[in-house]
Amino acid sequence: MGANATAAEHTDGATSYQIQPGDVLRISVWREENLISDVIVRPDGKITFPLAGEVDAAGGSVESLRNEIMARLQKFIPDPVVTVSVTQLLGNKVYIIGKVNRPGEFPMVRNVDVMQALSMAGGTSTYAALNKIKILRRKNGSLMAIPFEYGEVEKGKNLDQNIILHAGDVVVVP
Repeated sequence: MGANATAAEHTDGATSYQIQPGDVLRISVWREENLISDVIVRPDGKITFPLAGEVDAAGGSVESLRNEIMARLQKFIPDPVVTVSVTQLLGNKVYIIGKVNRPGEFPMVRNVDVMQALSMAGGTSTYAALNKIKILRRKNGSLMAIPFEYGEVEKGKNLDQNIILHAGDVVVVP
């Protein structure tokens, strides 16, 4: 995949990218050759960076992570200039299972709604129960199922159910 992204790159004018576990970040401090590192966001959402220690990264923006690292480094370096960039979006995936032509995990390099995700999976198979599709989403430790009726969206009705998927969502096509 290897897609590059920075804090300035927003999609569709939406809020800034939220860092996900699995993403690879490049962090550097200007004029500090020993403070350049590629780090992976761990499953617990944290990264480790020299002098800053463990820092919460997942769920926050690139800018908020940069500010947190700068604040921690000020104890050791006067006025540190920190750069944080996302070099690989490995944690930003959705999963599509069931009666689709190509089930699997799919990287999201931009905002993707349910209809777009079904298209990424090659469309639904002949015997799919199109009006019983569910989106499984884990929020605050609990799993929720969001219903999706393909037939209604196809007819231009109840379009608000064609939600933007979040990293880790599972689209189930029975």
